[in-house]
Order: sequence, then structure tokens, then C-alpha cells
Amino acid sequence: MRAMWKGAVSFGLVNVPVKLYSATENHDISFRQVHRVDGGQIRYQRVCSACGEVVAFDDVAKGYETPDGQMVVLTDEDLAALPNQSSKEIAVAKFVPAAQIDPMLFDKAYYLEPEKAATKAYALLRDALQTADRVALVTVSIRQRMTMAVLRVHEGVIVLQMLLWPDEIRAADQVNLGGTDHASDKELAMAKMLVDSLSGDYDPAEFDDDYAAAVAALVAAK
Repeated sequence: MRAMWKGAVSFGLVNVPVKLYSATENHDISFRQVHRVDGGQIRYQRVCSACGEVVAFDDVAKGYETPDGQMVVLTDEDLAALPNQSSKEIAVAKFVPAAQIDPMLFDKAYYLEPEKAATKAYALLRDALQTADRVALVTVSIRQRMTMAVLRVHEGVIVLQMLLWPDEIRAADQVNLGGTDHASDKELAMAKMLVDSLSGDYDPAEFDDDYAAAVAALVAAK
């Protein structure tokens, strides 16, 4: 694997230089748009919706659309002046019980690998997290914007688990339950019997990505 970021975890007087690796990969099947006749890939041009002209890449800027529909063009200088630019520090704010972090907040995960001179400090942090049965709540800026994350241990490796901001979770009361009432004691007892009959341990090996396998077979056949 190739490190996508280098920095350091800091807590108290301890500084742990680390490398960051993506802990997950997307296996979703993606198709390309092609010309049905000869299989050539379809290319798209950058066309301005206002003047209809094809725009060169050097003339493309970032814009922010306000709630009333106005488009504000932002320059590189504007963006450089924003706070929380990319830094090289994963700063520990506090150590909290893992149960206090709602899984709804979990986003992408990354493995942290220690630099050669920091293996003992890395092991200290890892073992401290496991012994205390807590996760480290941290702030980190990787792609310009500062965000919250947690450090936790997975199979002996410290994982940086990015967190969504609370306002990025949609309120559950937006879901229309249609006046759903609570189940009766009899219905609940029957449901419990069904749950008990299907209870077991989680084993990902029991499940296969049938769609991916079918696509691979189809492509091989064609």
C-alpha cells in the first residue's frame, strides 16, 4: 500500500509520527458509457451554462451557490485564506467511552502505521486505548477541512475513523411511520421466537457478492 498522508498523533507530551493508509476499498461494479457501435468511450466537454462556450481547464474556478440562487466565484486566494488548512497533526482532544459514539457518525476508516522511530510510542497509545476500553476523540485536517475523528484499535492496528458532523445526520423524525403503534405482548412474544430461531454470530464469509460474480462471469463470457 502507498501512504496517502504523513503526520503525527499528539497527546500530552507524546508525539507519534505516522503514515495514513486507506483501510477500505470499494468493490462496487462500475460501467463506462461507450459508443454502442465500436465500444469507444464517451468523452464530455466542460460547457458553460451561461455562454454555451467550451471552457478550458485553466478557466475553471470553484463556485458556491447561495440559498437564493446566486453563484459566488471563489479564487485560489479566497480559499487559501480559509481556516483549518491541511496540517500534519492528529490532535487528541479527549478519551471517551466507545459506546458514546453513535455508529451513525462513522465515516471512512484509515490505518495508522508508525514511522520506524515511533514504534514504542505507537504501541503505548494502542495499548493504552485497549486497556482503558476507550477511543481517542481527535481533530484532523487532511484535505483542507478540519474534521472530527476517533482513534480505535482493530486487530492490533490503530484506526483513524472519520466522523460526520452531527448536523450531517438527518433527523429520524423525517421518516413517516404512518402512525405505527407499538406491538402487543402477544405479537412481541412471537417476534422474539422468530429472532431467537434466526440468532447467530456475525460471519462475513457466509455471504457472497453474487452481483459482482455474475458481472465477472458475463464479461468473461462476452
